[in-house]
Amino acid sequence: MKRSLLLAMLLTSSLAPSARAANEADYKAAYAAAEAASKEAAGMRNQWTVTVSALAAAKKAADGGDFDRATAAAKEAEALAKASIFQATSEKDAWKAMEIR
Repeated sequence: MKRSLLLAMLLTSSLAPSARAANEADYKAAYAAAEAASKEAAGMRNQWTVTVSALAAAKKAADGGDFDRATAAAKEAEALAKASIFQATSEKDAWKAMEIR
């Protein structure tokens, strides 16, 4: 239950609307953070496909000049990557508790 709550908090906090319009610098910062978290998750062999999709959506929106949508998608990708990192970390040894002895 705690894991589900933490994952929900991570996702909703990153999707909170911004008080001002995002610009290219906001997008680039959000994208860099998301990309770094995604690479960390990939290094743990737990990169979610939805994270990759969110990063692609962010890039596509930025290429179209929609930095609000691009920044939001990048923040969503970062939250998803962090959630996958949390999952990988918490499940790393959890299987031992479920193994029949």
